[in-house]
Amino acid sequence: MVDTPGLHRPRTLLGQRLNDLVSSTLSEVDVIVFCTPANEPIGPGDKKIIRDIQKYSRAKKLAVVTKCETVSKSKLAEHLMAVAELEQWQEIVPVSAVTQEQLELLEKLLLSHLPVGPLLYEADTVSEEPLEDQICELVREAALELMNDELPHSLAVTLDEIIYEQPKPTIHVSVWVERDSQKGIIIGKGGSMLKTIGQKARREIQNLMGEPIHLAIQVRIAQNWQRNSKQLGKLGF
Repeated sequence: MVDTPGLHRPRTLLGQRLNDLVSSTLSEVDVIVFCTPANEPIGPGDKKIIRDIQKYSRAKKLAVVTKCETVSKSKLAEHLMAVAELEQWQEIVPVSAVTQEQLELLEKLLLSHLPVGPLLYEADTVSEEPLEDQICELVREAALELMNDELPHSLAVTLDEIIYEQPKPTIHVSVWVERDSQKGIIIGKGGSMLKTIGQKARREIQNLMGEPIHLAIQVRIAQNWQRNSKQLGKLGF
């Protein structure tokens, strides 16, 4: 299962690279799932994405209407009809992650459209991402959740080193932003925000690694890194 970046009209080199990643991914998958929240009208951006995914003729297309617990049955019916008019979907499924409504049905439908084949990974493999990448993602996720997505595309995280020592490993990471003002947002007054980010990320990393760790975060600036090919390479894009 692949969760791709969102298709969008790129304004930076990073945005173009993310779109290129989506295109290369969608050309290889068996099923494409288009998600649309029930409490938001279908807009021009949604219609463009649907037009874009039509060129991937190999993949079957499913539409999933999310957050269906947030609207009335009549509003949900209107949304489902609007979705149905946009594409010849294999399936259209309203779901709610909050109430668990129809999640099992969605899983069964997805499996029914997948071809049988050999295992691509070992049976006990949870993720193909190395530990280092998972740690960076957990730190970035913690920062974005606590800052209410103030800096979603201006924030990158790299792992500097893991020092395995007693009584617990020490993990050094760098959080990268583009400007001094963004650095101030992440650090917060008296370092309060950075401390909270570290506490949240440390809990998640400890769950991942199955042992206590010490997490050291340093905030760094790389001017306009989203538009600089060398900086993008250094930051893993």
